[in-house]
Amino acid sequence: MTALGKALRAAETAIPGLVIWDLPVHGDNRGWFKENWQREKMVAAGMPDFGPVQNNVSFNESVGTTRGIHAEPWDKYISVATGRIFCAWVDLRDGPTFGTVVTAELDPSRAVFVPRGVGNGFQTLEPNTAYIYLVNDHYSPDGVYTSLNPGDATIAIDWPIPLDQAELSAKDRAQGPLSEVVPVQPRKTLVIGCNGQLGRALQVAYEGASHVEYVDLPGFDLSSEDFASARPWREYDTIVNAAAYTAVDVAETPEGRAAAWAANVTGVANLARVASAHRLTVVHVSTDYVFDGTATRPYREDDPMAPLGVYGQTKAAGDQIISTVCRHYVVRTSWVIGDGRNFVRTMLSLAERGVDPSVVDDQVGRLTFTSELARAIRHLLDSHAPYGTYNVTGSGPVTSWADVARRVFELAGHDPNRVTGVSTAEYFSTATNPVAPRPLYGVLDLAKIEATGFGPADAGESLANYVRLETRAAVN
Repeated sequence: MTALGKALRAAETAIPGLVIWDLPVHGDNRGWFKENWQREKMVAAGMPDFGPVQNNVSFNESVGTTRGIHAEPWDKYISVATGRIFCAWVDLRDGPTFGTVVTAELDPSRAVFVPRGVGNGFQTLEPNTAYIYLVNDHYSPDGVYTSLNPGDATIAIDWPIPLDQAELSAKDRAQGPLSEVVPVQPRKTLVIGCNGQLGRALQVAYEGASHVEYVDLPGFDLSSEDFASARPWREYDTIVNAAAYTAVDVAETPEGRAAAWAANVTGVANLARVASAHRLTVVHVSTDYVFDGTATRPYREDDPMAPLGVYGQTKAAGDQIISTVCRHYVVRTSWVIGDGRNFVRTMLSLAERGVDPSVVDDQVGRLTFTSELARAIRHLLDSHAPYGTYNVTGSGPVTSWADVARRVFELAGHDPNRVTGVSTAEYFSTATNPVAPRPLYGVLDLAKIEATGFGPADAGESLANYVRLETRAAVN
């Protein structure tokens, strides 16, 4: 008999992501009614917003009809319309819970969310039982899906009706044991721009992760007209866009302006369309250049954008486009230092060559090392932090570029007083090529990323470690 009057409630199980739901069922002398799938309420209660695209009904006339165990490459929300079923789930995903078994009974007052890669099987306990599947990918009759023999002694499922007395297809009886199952691999993550400073740091952060793929420009062109067919996107879960046009001064030229808009806007629009169509998570890297630098406090993620130059304008446009993707992280950063040409390496070179530089002292912010940026990106993805925009920089005191230069000289054993501070206007006063306007204040508020459990490293300590490694490498 269907239980009435339950509250909507989720119950976690021993299989990560497999959640059994109690559903409110309302009944009277006419029968009963329930909201079988109510996206707003269920997502608010913790259901993944998994985007179902197909609704299937399985009708079973006889008691003991048994189906499974099948692990299709999609998420499933399964509920009972009439009758009662015994359910068995086996985790067939690669990982520490491979082979874990969970069983339960479902009736119209209980449902289950089954994540991709978890094998599910059912046995009817009442005649004329019907259950309903919502799935977030389309069934293909040509698909090859991971399956497991429901009678395998290794998993030892205690079926209420012994399988030799049950209605079971010949195909399910012929499935192999758990020892022959190839574990289901996680959907892939694609890192775009893998040979840039951030891309190289991401390769270190994800070292040994077999599900992460890397591509670089220009071979992988975001702005290509056929980007939508560039990959079998249903095999992917996440795209990390570490590629961008970042030549801020060249962007002020006619050729640079076109290139910046192509990479930072047209390419990002292509990415957003693919991500929305396939329900992918997108990580997109942004910049403090989307602000005009006139703030008197650190910029928060929801502060209005007001870019000064072409580069900032294209990045701001890209941020707005990515924000239309349901599953997105915009990671806004500043003053990036990584493996490649960068400000710190330039200062080290000048110090060693006896050059006394003039460095701007009216632009202030915090350094961000790409290792920290990569660590933050992985943290957001691994922790399933709420989607949205996050500021990520080093923590600690706010400095000017001149302050950073003096500290680099000092850490490398040189006189910091060799660095002369000048204004931005003075520094560029003799420039003959176009110069992009810079935000003078680029300090970003870090409270939101810290609230997710991420602790940004102190920028000064990171700088000291970086210079020590660079100095040691130069000696060797």
